[in-house]
Amino acid sequence: MPVKNRFAELLPEITAIRRDLHQHPEILFETHRTAQVVADRLRAIGCDEVVTGIGRTGVVGVIKGRTDTQGRTIGLRADMDALPIHEQTGLPYASTIPGAMHACGHDGHTAMLLGAAQYLAETRNFDGTAVVIFQPAEEGGGGGREMCADGMMDRWEIDEVYGMHNWPGMPLGMFGIRAGAFFAATDQFEITIHGKGGHAAKPQETVDSTLIAAQVVVALQSIASRNADPTDQIVVSVTSIESSSKAFNVIAQRVHLKGTVRTMSKAMRDMAQVRLTALADGTASAYGARAEVNYIKGYPVMVNSEEQTAFAADVARTVSGECAAAPLVMGGEDFAFMLEERPGAYILIGNGEGASVHHPEYNFNDDAIPAGCSWWAGIVEQRMPVA
Repeated sequence: MPVKNRFAELLPEITAIRRDLHQHPEILFETHRTAQVVADRLRAIGCDEVVTGIGRTGVVGVIKGRTDTQGRTIGLRADMDALPIHEQTGLPYASTIPGAMHACGHDGHTAMLLGAAQYLAETRNFDGTAVVIFQPAEEGGGGGREMCADGMMDRWEIDEVYGMHNWPGMPLGMFGIRAGAFFAATDQFEITIHGKGGHAAKPQETVDSTLIAAQVVVALQSIASRNADPTDQIVVSVTSIESSSKAFNVIAQRVHLKGTVRTMSKAMRDMAQVRLTALADGTASAYGARAEVNYIKGYPVMVNSEEQTAFAADVARTVSGECAAAPLVMGGEDFAFMLEERPGAYILIGNGEGASVHHPEYNFNDDAIPAGCSWWAGIVEQRMPVA
């Protein structure tokens, strides 16, 4: 697999950084140590500007090329946060923080972008400006949205932005990408059924919120089966049912449902919210109860731009020889917020065989580092070649 020789040389150093980050995972916006490690490294390798505190705990580094006759600025983004999972890998560099783990490979993403930044700062073999973006709170906190809200795109006049994620099960160091909708919008909902509790031996005197909640769970599945276009994608999942009653002989006054809705288009997303609310209200009303619905919109659909996707795939082919067509992913990704502000593309890099992301036995494959770093560097050098 042809990669830049410099990254083969840097592999032990970048691996050491990655494993240090793995031992010290931080969740959501609490990435204080990680941000300090990143900022110190960016200053040490000679970035022209290093700014902390963007989007609360995000870090931005600026690397200027040999000239700037093109006037183009490319953003490269990696995520830094970990997950609230107790690690079960048994690795010598396993998490030292109980209940926190880099179970999605963000430690690897950060290390690879740091490696690419070092190479770009050493060589400056491009005409323009590279902005390296290290983002907190991808795992549910919307750190990408917060960095954009802080004016990051305008402050550094970023023209395009690119992101990358490791993918277990894909051959090591290979790449996959798709244009258009790629990762799903991820919304959450809570439904509370308010009935009338009572003795389990006298159901006729109650409005059984448990029975009604069960009917609501079944009814919600009709959104995908009867309201959605079968050629579009939607997943409605009720993931939690909790009753106000803990006794065997008490019919509950209230039942609380929680779940997620995942969609691949704004129209489908809006339809799902309307239908979910109507089904919960209507079903509860039919039984003489009341439904209280809280629909929480999360990350939007992540949409890759056509031109930038084609370019990102070309760069991937120079690194690994091929770039596969990636499948639609019903998981969410808050790089979507950056792609709403600027054209760009998000790519997958193979992590080889092993546990999937968000699993307590997952581990980022350090052998993917040279390919990942080479792709980052190639994005800058090939998009902004020296005049």
